[in-house]
Amino acid sequence: MEISFNGYKENVLTFECAGTVAAGDPVKMSASGKIAKCSANDAFIGVCLSAKGGYAAVQLDGYTQAKKNGTINVGYNKLSAAATGVKASETGIDRLVIYSDDTTVGFIL
Repeated sequence: MEISFNGYKENVLTFECAGTVAAGDPVKMSASGKIAKCSANDAFIGVCLSAKGGYAAVQLDGYTQAKKNGTINVGYNKLSAAATGVKASETGIDRLVIYSDDTTVGFIL
């Protein structure tokens, strides 16, 4: 039997997009009710699950995965946005990393 972390406390809201946002992008608040794709080193509020027609479904809680940039160990790490995906960063937000391989990191938002 394989293990799965999907479904844990998933909490998704729909926001209006400010600019281009795609599934898998770490996102930040940009204005009242609007989100934008994070720039490198930004703290992120969640991860975009899907985007269409100027709106995005953003996961704000629970287990999620993102592209990994650099070394990220399991356990608590400060994570922030990278050029693509997320990275360990002294200025990031503490997240519990429970999965890490060569290209992907899984963590609790």
